[in-house]
Amino acid sequence: MGTVGLAAMNMGFSAKSYGRILGANDRVQVGIVGFSNRFRSSLVPSFMNHAKDLNFEFAAVSDIWNRRRDAAEAYIKSKAGVKIKKHRNNDELYDNKDIDAVIISTADFQHALMGVEAVRAGRDAYIEKPMAETMEDARALLKAVEETKKIVQIGSQRRSAPNYIAANDYIRSGKFGDITMVEMCWNVNQPGRWRVPEVKDLRQEDTDWDRYLMNRPKVAWDPRKYLEFRLFWPYSSGIPGQWMAHQIDTVHWFTGLDHPRSVAANGGIYVWKDGRTNADTLTAVMDYGPQNDMTKGFQVIFTSRFHNSAGGTKELYFSNGGMINLDTNKISSEGGLTKKMADEMGMKPNLLESATLPNAAKMETGANTGGDPMTSLHMRNWMECVRSRKTPNASVKAGYNHSIANIMTRTAMETGKKVTFDDTKQDVVVS
Repeated sequence: MGTVGLAAMNMGFSAKSYGRILGANDRVQVGIVGFSNRFRSSLVPSFMNHAKDLNFEFAAVSDIWNRRRDAAEAYIKSKAGVKIKKHRNNDELYDNKDIDAVIISTADFQHALMGVEAVRAGRDAYIEKPMAETMEDARALLKAVEETKKIVQIGSQRRSAPNYIAANDYIRSGKFGDITMVEMCWNVNQPGRWRVPEVKDLRQEDTDWDRYLMNRPKVAWDPRKYLEFRLFWPYSSGIPGQWMAHQIDTVHWFTGLDHPRSVAANGGIYVWKDGRTNADTLTAVMDYGPQNDMTKGFQVIFTSRFHNSAGGTKELYFSNGGMINLDTNKISSEGGLTKKMADEMGMKPNLLESATLPNAAKMETGANTGGDPMTSLHMRNWMECVRSRKTPNASVKAGYNHSIANIMTRTAMETGKKVTFDDTKQDVVVS
């Protein structure tokens, strides 16, 4: 994971380190920031699907662990047939004036900070989600992108999937009616989820622990917190940032609402007691709607567990007339107001017309599936936007909004209290 010191991030970089001005036919040279498992399994194949067509090429890697630098060099050579430059950290990477853009796939808490580094160094960036795990970091990246006008795509790949695009169009057309409730779940039975076997091979002298910690408290060396960061706060929120972030992003997208009005949540470590500090089970209840009209709105329920996979990954949107099932990509009248029930109250029935979402070839709803269609389409959208200078599908503002929901949920779970959001201060409030 390639990092740079906060002092350098705050001071900016010299003009010589900024990326070159691209011509229409110039090859876009891309740097890898953090050669992670996610990068290897999904981002590399997604990138390679479009690299030749759009004239993009991997040119360098920045990773503070020497083993990952060497692995990146060998892997990219085998997949793309090019020899990339190896950099020990992002200071070195951004001194390479040939690098035009970067793909950031590091520990969750580093995403926003490294995004700030990238755009302040004059580079466009694809940044894995979650965008941020604290409001301070989220605000810093939003400000940096707004000021630099760089092209930044957040890795919320549903925004580029045809079935989700079709669902957004259908809901916004008014045909669905008002959303009355959303139910989402993400369930697995995986004791090894987010455990990393390589942790036994990691030695402190082979990496840079101080750079890794960035703005987190300076603590003693812990290889688990370095590689199995998703299990430990403050390096990751775990379930909210990894899984809920994908699903809650669609609520913001489909409705235009920036964040929940309030969140109540509970969770804990009930089964996999392996030293982790992040929950293996979570339930969150969120209230969404306009801030100035509490008579309008809907509820979102998100649940997740690591220890029983029943239910899998589901995303269900309900209205008075029926539902959209984004697992099957079906619109149906299931649960809608029938004639019998309507007649009893002198009302008209309300039943949606059954349909399959347009362009809804089956899309894998789970993340980390290895060059999956959603990630491939999302990567292409970013690459095209680097060329055209258009705003990508998952803008930094979209990432900012899902970060708010994640932070509200984690805070509600930790405190056991209802959490709201202060739009004036752009910060979470514990009731």
